[in-house]
Amino acid sequence: MSTLGPSFIELSNLRVGFDGIEVLHDITLTIAKGEAVGFVGESGCGKSVTWLAALGLLPGKAQVTGSVRLDGEELRGASHRLLERVRGGRIAIIFQDPSSSLNPVLRVGRQITEAVRLHRSLTVHDAKAEAVRLMDMVGIPDARRRFDLYPHEFSGGQCQRLMIAMALAGQPDYLIADEPTTALDATIQAQILDLLNELRAETGMATIFISHDLGAVAQVCDRVCVMYAGRIVEEGRTADLFDHPRHPYTRGLFDAIPRLNAPRRRLLPIPGMVPSAKDMPSGCAFSPRCPNAVAACLEAPPQLGGLTAGRRLACYQPMPSLSGLGLTETAKLPRYATP
Repeated sequence: MSTLGPSFIELSNLRVGFDGIEVLHDITLTIAKGEAVGFVGESGCGKSVTWLAALGLLPGKAQVTGSVRLDGEELRGASHRLLERVRGGRIAIIFQDPSSSLNPVLRVGRQITEAVRLHRSLTVHDAKAEAVRLMDMVGIPDARRRFDLYPHEFSGGQCQRLMIAMALAGQPDYLIADEPTTALDATIQAQILDLLNELRAETGMATIFISHDLGAVAQVCDRVCVMYAGRIVEEGRTADLFDHPRHPYTRGLFDAIPRLNAPRRRLLPIPGMVPSAKDMPSGCAFSPRCPNAVAACLEAPPQLGGLTAGRRLACYQPMPSLSGLGLTETAKLPRYATP
C-alpha cells in the first residue's frame, strides 16, 4: 500500500490512440484525496481525454494503454461491474454543458433521486429527502418546492448547481469538474467556484479542475498541470508555477492574460496553433511556436522530469526563474476583481 494516505488515484504511462495515431502520451500523475489539481491548456491538448480514458468513457475504437489505479486497484480493463461502482460512487464528473447532461423531459428531483439510489442503499422516501438536501447544499433556492420542476425552468447557473448535486449523490472521493463555468456570466462563475471550494472543505473530496481559465484555476487549485499536445509539460504548486512559469508555453499563457493592475498594453498571443495529432512535429511539439527553440528541440520530445521538490518540467530551454511576477493574483483579476 502506498504511503500517500487513505485514498489516492494514480495514472502511470497512460496513453490513448485513435486509428493508430497517439493523442495522449505517457501521462503519469498521482492525486490524493483532499487535493485540488488543475489541468490547463488550449483546446485539443488532452485535458478531458485524460480523465475520460481513466474512467473508461472513451469510445470503443480508442486504444488505451498504461495503468489507472484507485487505492491500488487497477481500473483500466476492469469489469463493467467494478467501473459502475467507481463511476459516480468513488469518482464523479461534472460536464461543461449541463443543458446536454440533464434529461429535459424528466423532473430534476427524479434525476437526482435516481443518482442517490444508484449509489446508496436508501428507500425512495429517504432518497428524495437526500436529493432535496443536496439541492439545498448547492444553493438552489426553495429546493423542496422546485424539486418537481424541469431543467428548462432553471437558469444556466442553477443547472450547473444541479449537475454538482447529482455528482455529489454518491458521496465521491474525487470530483472531476470539466469546464464547469463555461458560458456562465462572471458573477455566477465566481459563485460556482466558491461552491466547489466550500464542498471540498466540507467533504474532504479531491477536485480535478479542467479549465482554460487561469483565473479560475488560481481560485480553486493547490497544484496545476499544464498540458500541450497530449503531454504534461509543466507541473507544480499553483503559487510557485504561476509566479515562476518555466516552460515557454506556460509563460505564453500568462502573457496572453489582460492585466488590470498594470499599464495598458497589447496582448501577446502565442503564435500558431496546437498541432494536429496526425501532423505532429518531430521533437518537442511546441517547438514551431516556441521563441526559445534550439536544435535539440527538433530531435526528440523532452522528458518530464523533476525540477525542484514538487515541480516537474519538460523543456530543453526553460524560461529563467524570475521572481516577483505576482501572476497568481494577476490571473484572478480579469474576472474576479475590478480595476
